[in-house]
Amino acid sequence: MVQTHILGYPRIGANRELKKAQEAYWRGDISQQHLLQVGAEIRCGNWQLQSEAGLNCVTVGDFAWYDQVLNHSLLFGVVGQRFKERAADNKLDQYFRLARGRAPSGQPVAASAMTKWFDTNYHYLVPEFSKDQAFPLDSEWLLAEVREAQSLGYKAKPVVIGPLTYLWLGRGVDRPLELLPKLLPCYGELLSQLAGLGVDWVQLDEPILGLDLSGEWRRAFDSAYQQIAAAAPELNTLLATYFSPLRENLELAFSLPVSGVHIDCVRAPEELEAAAQLAGENKVLSAGVINGRNVWRADLDRWQVTLQPLAKRLRQRLWLSASCSLLHSPVDLETEVELPSEQKQRLAYSRQKLRELAQLQQRLNTDMQISAAGRESCEIGGSIADQLQDTWRQQRFRDRALVQAERWQLPLLPTTTIGSFPQTDLLRSVRRQYRSSEISAVDYLAHLRAEIAEAIRRQEILGLDVLVHGEAERNDMVEYFGEQLDGFVHTGNGWVQSYGSRCVKPPIIFADISRPNAMTVEWSRYAQSLTCKPVKGMLTGPVTILNWSFPREDIHRSESCLQIAKALREEVLDLEAAGIGIIQIDEPALREGVPLRESERGDYFAWAVGCFRYTCSTVKAETQIHTHMCYSNFNAIMDAIVSLDADVITIESARSDLRLLSAFADKSGGYPNEIGPGVYDIHSPNVPEKGELVARLKKIAEVVPVERLWVNPDCGLKTRSWAEVGSSLLNMVEAARTVRTELR
Repeated sequence: MVQTHILGYPRIGANRELKKAQEAYWRGDISQQHLLQVGAEIRCGNWQLQSEAGLNCVTVGDFAWYDQVLNHSLLFGVVGQRFKERAADNKLDQYFRLARGRAPSGQPVAASAMTKWFDTNYHYLVPEFSKDQAFPLDSEWLLAEVREAQSLGYKAKPVVIGPLTYLWLGRGVDRPLELLPKLLPCYGELLSQLAGLGVDWVQLDEPILGLDLSGEWRRAFDSAYQQIAAAAPELNTLLATYFSPLRENLELAFSLPVSGVHIDCVRAPEELEAAAQLAGENKVLSAGVINGRNVWRADLDRWQVTLQPLAKRLRQRLWLSASCSLLHSPVDLETEVELPSEQKQRLAYSRQKLRELAQLQQRLNTDMQISAAGRESCEIGGSIADQLQDTWRQQRFRDRALVQAERWQLPLLPTTTIGSFPQTDLLRSVRRQYRSSEISAVDYLAHLRAEIAEAIRRQEILGLDVLVHGEAERNDMVEYFGEQLDGFVHTGNGWVQSYGSRCVKPPIIFADISRPNAMTVEWSRYAQSLTCKPVKGMLTGPVTILNWSFPREDIHRSESCLQIAKALREEVLDLEAAGIGIIQIDEPALREGVPLRESERGDYFAWAVGCFRYTCSTVKAETQIHTHMCYSNFNAIMDAIVSLDADVITIESARSDLRLLSAFADKSGGYPNEIGPGVYDIHSPNVPEKGELVARLKKIAEVVPVERLWVNPDCGLKTRSWAEVGSSLLNMVEAARTVRTELR
């Protein structure tokens, strides 16, 4: 009989209970015991849903108070020295110090670096290794969750990030594989402990098998898994891969001494038959056929036709699952009380995906007959490439820079921010009142204008050189534009976790996209009328709107991206006509859309970069185009970033201790235009000292010519308080003035 399971389930709760409890604990509004109880209730609820859906086991270890990779860093004792000094007085607070630099106990400290989890919008906390790294195992949290599930009568399948992927994710050493011999005994001991609890199966996640690995890394898999298998021979291990085709690593995965292999059949359906052959007579094949990264209902007819022959051959060795963890999908469609039924019937959130697995399992186990059906694959249309053939601006950057310098007369090291300012409790309350018709549109607009005026006033007092209007009218940098554009559907509770307590609600692309009206022009025009300093027009770029939405599956993503680019071009030209001469088009999601395989990247960059340039290719030379990127490995996409041809790029760099800046350094050819490396980390509540910022600016100036250097925070400031923002920006402006004076 065909079996069912999942790789992981959302941990935020159906109504973001975890987020609310986390932030209440950080504020001191609830006790740690209260927070722990909320976490236990979410875990138990998730297991109950999996059990009720008929899954053959429940997944344990997918819950995290902030991030699953951070869970593993504490599991293996990977804690930087700075966190050991003036540490918190309990494990959970110490965990939060690593995550965000501050907790209810312990002294503030620089938080762990954060970057994107493969090609998703989820951010993980980067493990910090040292050459003499030790790995003292501290597995009590995972063992406790297994015992917790077992006590409720569930068959627990723990999930652990595999040793090769964990080392790959880290930083701090040049050759992380040299740490493998010291790490593997921890895995052996952990698996022995799990076997001692009566666990039958353990899931080991190795998504790096979907990457282009060197021979050294590929060879390391065999020796590592031989040692793991010997440590707990009575334990069954499921090697889980996702996000990418395995290709040359497919045979490697099945050759390892594991009991089964999971493959992502949404990303690589063509590998299913070969995987079934490689499973032989003994191994389990876990087929990820339900899309864990989108919200559309699965084509069960198609999968039934595809899987029926395999079900007859493999029988109980065929496991059905989602393509990846359901972490990347909203929780429960039943909470969408206002979504029209004709739209809801086309969708499936995580809870509904559990039911889809059960339905497909029943079809296969009863050998239900059905005629062949299914969607055709989407290829890039020739018309897309044709329309993006000539999207460069007419003037080269060096010519534009002269015109722009003459127009703006900015000082050396001009200061600015990334776009958003604090979304206060009052602002959120007013927005809720407006949406529930408790206040009129006139009153709501008046409040937003007052917020914008206050943002301009504060920036002028602080002495910033280029201002922003603060984005008071926006709930989210993508959702806002989705609400303004035709072709999108907006949910009430389609939340997914981005990092920690930060959740986003991606819009759903249901149809062709167009702009019925201007979206930002009046807000920018009003803000500019309040000051003599330049105010940036703020837009989210076409690639980011696409990548941070749930896309259509009936057309290629490039078609939707070009439709968005056309709408944004209209907005850019309207902003320019309204007198807004600096326009920022953010593309923080450019990197995460990059295919994990090198051979697939050329096509992606052709249309993604082309769509960005399309939005601003017809503006005047004097109009300065900015873009922003954050939390990515920029080195791998430097050519594409240069090809965006933005006049100014601002990037995250502070949390990575400026390591990411090396890709943009002038000495290595890097980025030829102007650049604003983030000088402080906005995702931590810590306020940077002026001296710290002066030192950081001087360090940046060693690799970036000062005439091309801007000064700004890492990212937008919507999640911070005005008290934190005011102090941090004042210190930033003062630091810029100090360094500016020293350079004269």
